[in-house]
Amino acid sequence: MKFQARLLSICLVFTVVSFGQTQTSDSLMLRNIYDLALLNGQSYSWLEHLSNEIGGRLSGSPEAEQAVKYTEQELKNLGLDSVWLQPVMVPKWVRGEKETAYFETAGSKTDLQICALGGSVATAASGLKAEVIEVQSLDALKELGSEVIAGKIVFYNRPMQAELINTFAAYGGCVDQRYAGAMEAAKYGAVGVIVRSMNLRLDDFPHTGSMSYGDLKADQRIPAAAVSTLGAEALSAALQKDSGLSLTIKQSCETFPDVQSYNVIGQITGSEKPNEYFVVGGHLDSWDTGDGSHDDGAGCVQSMEVLRLLQKANYKPKHSLRVVLFMNEENGLRGGRAYAEAAAKNNETHVFALESDAGGFSPRGFSFDTDRANYEQVLSWNSLFEPYLVHSFTQGGSGADIGPLKADSIVLCGLRPDSQRYFDYHHAPNDTFDAINKRELELGAAAMASLVYLFDKYGIK
Repeated sequence: MKFQARLLSICLVFTVVSFGQTQTSDSLMLRNIYDLALLNGQSYSWLEHLSNEIGGRLSGSPEAEQAVKYTEQELKNLGLDSVWLQPVMVPKWVRGEKETAYFETAGSKTDLQICALGGSVATAASGLKAEVIEVQSLDALKELGSEVIAGKIVFYNRPMQAELINTFAAYGGCVDQRYAGAMEAAKYGAVGVIVRSMNLRLDDFPHTGSMSYGDLKADQRIPAAAVSTLGAEALSAALQKDSGLSLTIKQSCETFPDVQSYNVIGQITGSEKPNEYFVVGGHLDSWDTGDGSHDDGAGCVQSMEVLRLLQKANYKPKHSLRVVLFMNEENGLRGGRAYAEAAAKNNETHVFALESDAGGFSPRGFSFDTDRANYEQVLSWNSLFEPYLVHSFTQGGSGADIGPLKADSIVLCGLRPDSQRYFDYHHAPNDTFDAINKRELELGAAAMASLVYLFDKYGIK
């Protein structure tokens, strides 16, 4: 018995020492990754070119194709094992001339800052002028009915809920009026819609975004635009004084046939499990009113940086590691679907996917769409991430472009930066390179590389 007790004691000591050595090794690797990102990072200069030299990259646009060529060459410059373009057909919607809007009341005219929603039809060349009816929800349309709505412009003015700490929850609580507002209002005879921008602060930047007409026929579709939050406040206040005021909007957007574009893919082939794939990515397309620095140029360059950082750290991944820059997340998700379809067709086994599409702000953690065993493994790494303040790990949610890869055998996750300022810039003209903080961007890339390293080293449960 004494011998067995002594043997057990020795085994326990060996286990503790071994675990301690492993923790130290991982801690040193993460420190190395962060040093490489913060002292010699590449993400900021990549983003500077995407934003300032190319600009907004709406799918189907010349700028989107320039971004494809630029990122393809930069990935080749890294000396990856392979770099290729994956064809994908994407929508081509063109904004046209700058939109204008104004309302008239008591003999005065007040200009509003608006922008067409992505996919909207144009107004007549002379514009659209009609009375306005303000509502707070899609359900309110049913209560008012066609007698009240027909012939008018519906003004959706439900704001994001400022009391919600999770700003993505606040966004989700009101984005239906942007996406489905025109489709629903048209059913009651509305001639146009104007939607309060999805923004938590008061400013004069209109925020665009995708919208849908559902199964409405072409001749039933009505123009749809977003108005800045200050504009929404001004219009609402004016309606309180004069419910019969008229609003004039003018936009010249147009939809063309689909065109071919590409996902940009680079790969480091795995040393032990080359037929099991890890993906890191963001979406290369953006809206056209700004230059898409936060949404989602930041996610693209951070994902590219993950591969570069692991190379510089002399880490040889066990699994094949891919960076995928998806095309057309904003107005169709064609790139994400095309990638998943190709993976299924080629019988590829994807075991891990990480997306960055929440801005280039300070990283706070990750969300995981996975089972309990893999989530518990993540929780065991908490102490490794805590020194970098990136230790908020939650279950649920990952990313739109990697969503089509979902299966029981894959870990899906999303980088979660501090979100309090994200919707100040989301889909707006001020989503520009000057809004990017270099250090915050680099911290996000380092956090992503660290998570990839740990999952690659310890595997999927």
